[in-house]
Amino acid sequence: MGDDILSKLQIEGKSLSSIQKRAIAFAIDDLLISSLFFIIFYKEFVANFGSYDSFVLFMNSIFVYILIVKIIYQTIFVYMYGQSLGKMAMKIRVVDVDYLDNPSFDKSLIRAVMRVVSTIFFYLGFLWAFYNPKRETWHDYFAKTIVIDD
Repeated sequence: MGDDILSKLQIEGKSLSSIQKRAIAFAIDDLLISSLFFIIFYKEFVANFGSYDSFVLFMNSIFVYILIVKIIYQTIFVYMYGQSLGKMAMKIRVVDVDYLDNPSFDKSLIRAVMRVVSTIFFYLGFLWAFYNPKRETWHDYFAKTIVIDD
């Protein structure tokens, strides 16, 4: 299967994205989401910043909301554009392995959920890409997607 998709990419004149580009895109996306939450909850951040315990309690109270926003953000952007804002900046794209086109809504949602799972489990799902010839992460594997240069 791995050779099939790599051959298909070669025939189409496309190439897999580098892990470095994907890492930078990830950082951009997380910075955007973090900035959004900082702006929305600025008063609460400032109020709880003085005490470690109250700050940790505050962060725990918004943790689920952060995960939900990450899932919605990734699902919508990957489904509609094949790219998040970070991927747009890095000129890379998520594609369905069968059609080399934007993933379906279902695949985009699976990918977004598994991306959060990979993050929660110490980024193990991302490290997987280092040992995979298709540079697939867990979220790529479960959604049947790959990331290519745009």
